Amino acid sequence: MSPSQTRTAPATALAVEYRQPTADDGMRLWEIASDSKVLDVNSSYAYVLWCHDFANTSIIAEVDGHPVGFVTGYRRQTDPSTIMVWQVAVDDNYRGHGIAGTMLHRLLERTQRSGVVAMHTTISPDNGASQRLFESVADARGLRFERRDLFAAEQFPDAHEPEDLYILEPTVSEF
Repeated sequence: MSPSQTRTAPATALAVEYRQPTADDGMRLWEIASDSKVLDVNSSYAYVLWCHDFANTSIIAEVDGHPVGFVTGYRRQTDPSTIMVWQVAVDDNYRGHGIAGTMLHRLLERTQRSGVVAMHTTISPDNGASQRLFESVADARGLRFERRDLFAAEQFPDAHEPEDLYILEPTVSEF
């Protein structure tokens, strides 16, 4: 992931609805990811499959019935109390309205009902915007925010940046 542009605060409120994706949303998610020019774009099939198989751990933002943003995620096999966020994207025309942060908050709220207490994601070192986004979600929810090394650039077959693991989880109080 690469940094996105910083925008000024919106002058008017935007009517955004948030919901689980369906397989029919896969094409639009692929378009948003592709148009972002910063995300690693997966095959169109991957987005359709993701919307089908991981709808419970993903979310769509839509304006006037048209998807304008998404978060894809899954529960970690080794720790089902953790949701791993794969991608966050908002259509360029709708950035600066707080949609990405709201999607992350809503996704956490929905998945907490099924036992999720933590959120993980990977972010490349040069993506300050995503780092700030996840840090702001952690701060707003009173979660610990931590960065750890995860995947080195040498592990990728192409010119991919390293991917650091970011952890948002409840603080453990010591007695």
